Amino acid sequence: MSLTVTMPQLGETVTEGTILSWAKQIGDSVVEDEVLVEISTDKVDTEMPSPASGVVTEILVAAGETVEVGTPIAVIGESMEAATPAPAPAPAPAPEPAPAPEPAPAPAPAPAPAPAPAPAPPPAPAQVAETPASVASMGPTGTPAMGPTGTPSDSAVAARPKPAAPTPSGSRRAVLSPVVRRLAAEHNVDLDLVTGTGDGGRITRKDVERHVAAAPDQPQSQAAPAAAPAPATASAPASEPASAPVQTESVPATKTRPADAQTPPAATTVTITTGAGEEVSELPRLRRTIAEHMIRAKQTAAHVWTSVEVDYERVEQARRAQREQFKADEGFSLTYLPFIARATMDALAAFPVVNSSLDLEAGTRIDHKAVHLGIAVDLASQGLLVATVRDADGQTLKRLARNIRTMAVKTRDGDVTPDEISGSTFTITNPGPFGSFMSAPIINLPNVAILSTDTIAKRPAVVSLPDGNDTIAVRHIGYLGLTWDHRAFDGSTAVLFLDRIRTNLETWDWDQELR
Repeated sequence: MSLTVTMPQLGETVTEGTILSWAKQIGDSVVEDEVLVEISTDKVDTEMPSPASGVVTEILVAAGETVEVGTPIAVIGESMEAATPAPAPAPAPAPEPAPAPEPAPAPAPAPAPAPAPAPAPPPAPAQVAETPASVASMGPTGTPAMGPTGTPSDSAVAARPKPAAPTPSGSRRAVLSPVVRRLAAEHNVDLDLVTGTGDGGRITRKDVERHVAAAPDQPQSQAAPAAAPAPATASAPASEPASAPVQTESVPATKTRPADAQTPPAATTVTITTGAGEEVSELPRLRRTIAEHMIRAKQTAAHVWTSVEVDYERVEQARRAQREQFKADEGFSLTYLPFIARATMDALAAFPVVNSSLDLEAGTRIDHKAVHLGIAVDLASQGLLVATVRDADGQTLKRLARNIRTMAVKTRDGDVTPDEISGSTFTITNPGPFGSFMSAPIINLPNVAILSTDTIAKRPAVVSLPDGNDTIAVRHIGYLGLTWDHRAFDGSTAVLFLDRIRTNLETWDWDQELR
């Protein structure tokens, strides 16, 4: 008995996956829990174990293809012998075309004497020339392809299937992934015109993208054959057919392209000229995924940015006092980030709408009961992943520091699972260590806000003394920036939320928090 393996849901928000490589090929034996295939989901590469023992009898999705969760990707049978009978039924249909009843219509030649009334053809050309549709029934020489009855409509019907003939370039060509179908629909691509480079002539996503990129050149190549038949029909009212085909072929082509261009206009319309010594390299998959997410976030959420200045002097004093002991106990340095995260957890409890998600199509808002804190982690300037610290709202400062550090190390080492980089309800990005002054990050959907922590530096500041007088003192000053979704809440909530974080950082007893 065979088992169909499907694309797994490797994460809460994962909707599709890309086959990176097959560890087993057709005919290979596989043991349950042995690695079967390597899959890339969103931004993480994962090895998928085989759900059963047996023999790989079919691979339904080639390496490099992206398919939706639940799509069949392979078949595991008990043995190759068990799989061979499957192709056997295929010949069974062969007898069906064999039905000799079709020769039986031999009496049909009897009506052949009907050609005796040959005078009938003369009126037919006159009708053909009157309608521009007759161009579709023209033969290669530009003359109407007449059938046995002398009517062009029969030849037109016979001629139409011929352009579709290139389709059967292989049995795998007809198997299209959801991504290929979606791309073709978005760009109005006729898949019969796309050359498949996948297994058995299968059309891949790159094939469609290449076809779309070359689309600006297509209208010209299509218009040329359309105009060619026109001169051949010039013997009749040539002026009408000559202009009509050109309009019906070229005008729609030039008008539908810009309309579709609103999907990714830059990809199809921008031309980049390379100069001497310049290199062209393929964009890494992680970079492409980040780009898609960022564009979708900007197009979806109503981005607004608000910032506040924070005096971190009390935090700095606690860090200085506890720095050595903390490093000895935990094995890593105590940074400002755990303090900010701890103060933020309190603010999210006071303003739960900031820890929510929107579903405008359903007309609902989801108020999350727990805070799953997303921490943006830089991968040596090669990309950015958001690692998730689960249930961060119930953690002490020390535990937050420990878990943030653990997730950052796992992410940089590539040891995270899809669930560990998904499911966040609120995100913090920390460009401060790189020297940023103020940052306005893009919201990490489906979150409705993201907090940016920028560089903390010594600056002169006005300080109120206990006696009520003011003085100038050197303080550790930094800025917090909040990018928030105006669809979820308004500016007053954003400012009050930031002020709550600032107040916590400036007034809490942090020595007590570190004990």
